Formats: sequence, C-alpha cells, structure tokens
Amino acid sequence: MVGRPGKHQAFAVVCHDPDAPLVDGFTHWVAYGIAGDATGVPKGANDLKTAKNSFGNTGYNGPAPPPEHGVHRYYFWVYALDSDLDLKPGLDRRALLEQIEDHVIEQARTIGTSAR
Repeated sequence: MVGRPGKHQAFAVVCHDPDAPLVDGFTHWVAYGIAGDATGVPKGANDLKTAKNSFGNTGYNGPAPPPEHGVHRYYFWVYALDSDLDLKPGLDRRALLEQIEDHVIEQARTIGTSAR
C-alpha cells in the first residue's frame, strides 16, 4: 500500500457477486471520483463516475441471483486513495482496480447475502 492512512484524497466503491454463475462473477456497481471528505454517497450518485455493471447499466443494480441458485454473497468494497486520480468515466471493475492498485491506502469491505 502507498501513502498513509488518514491522508486519503478520494474513494472508490465496488459491489461484486463472486457467486454468480459466470467466470468472473457479476459486478453490480463501480463508482469512483468520490471526494476524500465524503461521509456517504448521495441518493442517485449522479455526480460520481460510474462504469457499466454486468447488467449493462451505469449505476447500482441490486441483488438478483438466479432462482434456486442458493445464497449469493455481495461484496461491497470501499477503497481510500492517496490522490484524486482524475480517472476517465466508464472503467469496468478490473480496469478500475488496475488504475488504483498503487494508490490504495486503506480498504474495507462488508458482505451482504441474498437468495431467491
């Protein structure tokens, strides 16, 4: 990790379902360009840079595991970055993680579950 905790300048958030029956799981949300002094994400998150999720939409789309597929885990990752990287809009999950890898000073995750 680069930088020092407490010196973050920006945040990025990813919501990913690794239990989806796809090779790389299913991405529900990729958001970045979140100000370092943010204490939450505003409803609609219209001022954030987002990427297309696995539904093909920008923004957040919630859990929708296939019927009778069992419980799915939804990982919500928050990354604190040492600088505002001014990343271009539209990065997918993998591209975002490649771009921020050397700038993550802290990360946290919470996991939710859902089943039909």
